[in-house]
Amino acid sequence: MSRILLSCASLAALALLSACGSDDPAPVQTAPSQPTPTTPAANTSVAFMSDVHFHNVYGDFKSSQFAGIPTKDGKNATIRTMYAQLTSTRLFNENYFAFRAALDDAYAKGIRHVAFPGDYSDDAQPMNIDGIAEVLKEYQAKGMRFFLAPGNHDPNEPFDDQEAGKNDFLTKDGKEQKVYGTSNAACVAKDPSVVCTDQLMEQGYEKLMAKLGDFGFNPNKADLHWETPFSKYTGNKYSYEEAAAQSAVSKREFEICAEGSGGSYKAAGEAKLGKPFTKCAKMMDASYLVEPVKGLWLLAIDANVFVPNAKFDPANPTKFSGYDGAGNAGWNKVLTHKMHLVDWIKSVTARAKAEGKQLMAYSHYPTMDFYANQTEAMKAAFKPGAFQTARVPDAATAAGVAATGLRWHVGGHMHFNGTNDYADAAGNYLVNVQSPSLAVYGAAYKIISYKDLDTVDVQTVALNSVSRFNELFPYYQVENDYLKGSTIASDVAKRWDRGILDTRSYGEFTRTYFGELSRLRFMDEYWPCEMKEAAMNLNGRQMLILSQLQTKVTLAQLKDNAGVVPLTANCAATVAATGMPVAATQLSADWLDATARAEKLAAAAGLTLDSFAKITPYDFYGDFHRTVYAGELALRDMGTERVSQYKVLMGAFPATTTAPVKVGDKPSSQNPVHVAFQHQFKQVFAIFKGLGSAKPSDRFTIDLKGRKIDNANGAGLSFN
Repeated sequence: MSRILLSCASLAALALLSACGSDDPAPVQTAPSQPTPTTPAANTSVAFMSDVHFHNVYGDFKSSQFAGIPTKDGKNATIRTMYAQLTSTRLFNENYFAFRAALDDAYAKGIRHVAFPGDYSDDAQPMNIDGIAEVLKEYQAKGMRFFLAPGNHDPNEPFDDQEAGKNDFLTKDGKEQKVYGTSNAACVAKDPSVVCTDQLMEQGYEKLMAKLGDFGFNPNKADLHWETPFSKYTGNKYSYEEAAAQSAVSKREFEICAEGSGGSYKAAGEAKLGKPFTKCAKMMDASYLVEPVKGLWLLAIDANVFVPNAKFDPANPTKFSGYDGAGNAGWNKVLTHKMHLVDWIKSVTARAKAEGKQLMAYSHYPTMDFYANQTEAMKAAFKPGAFQTARVPDAATAAGVAATGLRWHVGGHMHFNGTNDYADAAGNYLVNVQSPSLAVYGAAYKIISYKDLDTVDVQTVALNSVSRFNELFPYYQVENDYLKGSTIASDVAKRWDRGILDTRSYGEFTRTYFGELSRLRFMDEYWPCEMKEAAMNLNGRQMLILSQLQTKVTLAQLKDNAGVVPLTANCAATVAATGMPVAATQLSADWLDATARAEKLAAAAGLTLDSFAKITPYDFYGDFHRTVYAGELALRDMGTERVSQYKVLMGAFPATTTAPVKVGDKPSSQNPVHVAFQHQFKQVFAIFKGLGSAKPSDRFTIDLKGRKIDNANGAGLSFN
């Protein structure tokens, strides 16, 4: 995959975004760092742990109604159901143990600085925030330092939400329990089926900053420098006392409007828009720059953008429902609604270059296409909105971020492992490193260090072995038994494969979890009906044969020769046949011819056609989704033989395929059997190849001067 390359002309559209034009407001005044260039600390490694989604599995609801599941050691397990986990893009419970394992591993490797690119909590509930603060203080006492950046789950809204809660905490009987904040409508109505406690409210910025200030959000006396986008120091000289005073929430506010950045940027924005901005409010920005050791700058960027919406009430601007969530906004909205942040980043990167600092920038959101530049192909092949493509930054966004002078950035949010880069004709070069989540398949963290000021080393540490990962399994067994014994339709629909409770490692557990997530959610949510049917019924052998099939037998005729290929016309629009169709029995002969061609393709790769049958449908669609999330790490799990088999399938389809005839959004039942499969799955396997042949994402170096990414893992697998 080549990096994104735009010309100067393509940057013209950024005039509204970059705040660089002569009619734009002046940059926010910021505090300069120490002016004398310093020699950076040699090889200071920083661990990046993204999307921890910490849930305090032994937390206290502080409720007499429900305390969780009593355990044999006197604690109460306050956990979500296994079904909830298997239908979510993040685990809620086992990541508690994975987080501790990651911290222990980093500590054992001698790493003392850990950065968190957002979503360190699961929705910022008091129970969970207090729990992660307790864990961080424990490791802080050992000499570790922690530097948080906010994500869209911390906070979930900019201001407190006392109506929030969850429907699916697990009881000792294997059932679900609703637990909500005290202002929830069910609690106000005194619904006896609901547990009401403010331990499940979702806290906004102010409470989070008060509880987590020790972990980067506020200055530490040991820091050599600390600032926010709004910092001003007397005589341009840093002092801890002034930094502490300026860390207050009231000193870190900016104005945001529905249409864009407010404050000093509003007049220019209104002039460009041609009308006044509306729905403007004060908002917290938790960004900061810190120098914890000589020469190392950590730039924690608050890229959350909560835009005032139609429910915004100027008389009650702290009502959480008056703002859109930050999840889909990301850097697209940073460039239009947090222009003070863009100008501050420009200042920081310029000073870092002038002073020879090792700058490490991170935020919760990716700065460019994170799907290995496969986004448009994914939009074309799958259902609208599939794979959360709304969260992919625009091409102009990557250009805008690169124009700040930022050279590399660590993002999270999407829970997967990947790397991409961007270059423009003006000489700007930006690398986006996607740090994987600890709470999904491919669970891992990154260790990043500078070799020199132009070379960055990145290594990915997979969490395959996690102590205590199966500690909660006995409670899930009770849940599984209850669901199997229940005849209630909603319970029957939630039955899950208990085989996950037989997994022997965290790596195996998360791999199985992703298979079930694919089966229970992704296949319905992302795949069109006929594609879902094929993916969930065809093994690798049948797929390879179908890629070679040429027949005039139609989908409508499959019922008359049902034993050949496990497909139906159930997803097709029923259309009457015209002319004289061939006999349905012809499919058997055509299938034999296709089988012979498939055997030759397999043999040319040193494989047998029968070996492809080992790729079950469950394996295939699970592998596809695992590769979306884990990239290079997923191929390592597949192994050499399966990677080779997929490479054969990727090259097996005809050079030109025929689009199926459709009636509305359904394929016609008169399409020949092979047409829809070949046309659609040629696209699927092309996307699959792109995802598995992306920029290095396991062990690699970033050559900032040469503007390239070099793979440092000679044993890595690829679909190339």
